[in-house]
Amino acid sequence: MRKTLFAITAAASVTTACLALTACGPGGGGTDSHPSASASTTGQPSATASSPAATPGNGSGTSSSDPGTGQSALALGVPSRTVGTKLVGILEITPTTVVYTKEGDGTTARFGTFAVITTKDASLTANAADEEPASAGGTKGGWRWIAANGQSVAEGNGSASKVRVSGYDGVGRIEPGTSQLRSEVFDLTPDQAKGGGTLVYTDATGAENRWKIPAVDSGPQAADVKKRLAS
Repeated sequence: MRKTLFAITAAASVTTACLALTACGPGGGGTDSHPSASASTTGQPSATASSPAATPGNGSGTSSSDPGTGQSALALGVPSRTVGTKLVGILEITPTTVVYTKEGDGTTARFGTFAVITTKDASLTANAADEEPASAGGTKGGWRWIAANGQSVAEGNGSASKVRVSGYDGVGRIEPGTSQLRSEVFDLTPDQAKGGGTLVYTDATGAENRWKIPAVDSGPQAADVKKRLAS
């Protein structure tokens, strides 16, 4: 009888101790504290703030996969605010016109087609601002073209660096409250030009700004750009 009472008392003690704990085993009453998988990030002044660090880019136009292809892109003519080079000032960039041509400014496209894009850059703050200088492939700064097939092409590749569009060749710092007309030229293969593409600018913070470029000549300055390229 004494052994039976001892066994009952011991069992009751174990049960009580178990209930007193917040978790007696997997799935117990305890809760785990995990950081949120969607931590907030600081906003960038550009329309798209994804980092292009993993984006492959090259000047030859060889096949590469652009991880930002699924990102939303602005339409031609829509401005985007970007951070100026050396993190100074705010530069509003507006791609305005695209012209496709086999020859421009006395130069023939090495790969088949020049895509000439004009932009209007405006300095919005009290400090003069400038575009981020081009880097290899445009992935760390400057401009690049993402073709419909996913290939990435840096500005000025092939014979594009030899093309100058008079009147759209602004360079250097833009003073507060003023603007410049500039142009970006890409030397594209038929496949890279087919169906238009996505124009990408990477600013001083590494943020990307994207615009969807039509497959045909478009924009208010198209006729003027053609005339200047032919002269």
